[in-house]
Amino acid sequence: MATVAPLGAFQEVALPQGTVRYSDQGTGPTLVFIHGLLANSLLWSRVIPHLVSHFRCIAPDLPLGAHSYPMHSDADLSPLGVAHLVADFLETLDLREVSLIGNDTGGAICQLVIAHHPERITRLVLTNCDAFEQFFPPLVSPFSFGARVFGIQFANFLAWVLRARSAQRLFVAALAHRRPDLAELDAFFSPLLHFPEVRSDVTRFLRAVSNSYTLEAAQTFSGFHHPVLLVWGKDDPFFSSRLAVRLQKAFPDARLQFLSNSRAFVPVDQPEVLAQQIAEFMLADLNSRA
Repeated sequence: MATVAPLGAFQEVALPQGTVRYSDQGTGPTLVFIHGLLANSLLWSRVIPHLVSHFRCIAPDLPLGAHSYPMHSDADLSPLGVAHLVADFLETLDLREVSLIGNDTGGAICQLVIAHHPERITRLVLTNCDAFEQFFPPLVSPFSFGARVFGIQFANFLAWVLRARSAQRLFVAALAHRRPDLAELDAFFSPLLHFPEVRSDVTRFLRAVSNSYTLEAAQTFSGFHHPVLLVWGKDDPFFSSRLAVRLQKAFPDARLQFLSNSRAFVPVDQPEVLAQQIAEFMLADLNSRA
């Protein structure tokens, strides 16, 4: 099993929404990794080391509940607002011909980026993620409902529950077979536990979640004439194989690979295989353009 490799020295960039921390490693064609809810760039820490020898790998911490820096109080943190933030991030760093790679909620954000800001994206990789009517899927919809009804008190309650290591491990176990170590648990959950501003940010996101965003984005998929790779864990109780097949059929040029022994967090359960799939996908497209 691969060991966790640190993402290197983090950098920071000032965006209109606030300061975003990110990792930037390697040289070559640009890969940008987008995590999901209650995760951060550490999600990709087992994948990126396998890719940095051939690709520039950039992983930002988005304001989805495990971020280091709270956003401005007037920042739009709806799903579309976070997609705008990703687009601003790409523009500010002057990233072009980007391969966008998303997992979980981050996959939905990627879909919104290609729908509303496609100009810098030339490839898309999605692992298990929200799509179509399933934003959120039924098992996760209480998060959005709780934030709408109770506001930040829901996030405060969630943080109270997740102070227990057993609750943290149970949360991760629903998403990944692999058992996280204490450092990983702290990296994912400490911001939510210790910073009210982070809880405020994630509340703003959760309150705005609606499948109207992903359904609207899906209407643009037929016009996305770039290669798409879907790498889907088969042991996922949240995002079914049927959802993956539906995504594959929605894009003009999409390939679907199912992975055994993986839940939703494919970058955690199958990092070496995912990295290999990404590398082969990238090299095949680059060779076809040569």
